[in-house]
Amino acid sequence: MNRLLRFDGRVAIVTGAGRGLGKAYATVLAERGASVVVNDLGGGTHGDGQNSQAADQVVSEIVKNGKENNAYI
Repeated sequence: MNRLLRFDGRVAIVTGAGRGLGKAYATVLAERGASVVVNDLGGGTHGDGQNSQAADQVVSEIVKNGKENNAYI
């Protein structure tokens, strides 16, 4: 019997989801049924700059894995 915790019908907002633990959380939540808001401003360590490329890539990976309605930026 599969006893994985499911998040069907739930929305998760994951900040820092472009890399590392944030990406891992976003991916697992989507795999388990949650709609995930992927948030990562892509700023530098000093708070300067912005680039959504990392967040865009995570959304693309989630969609590629068959969860097309589960990831948003």
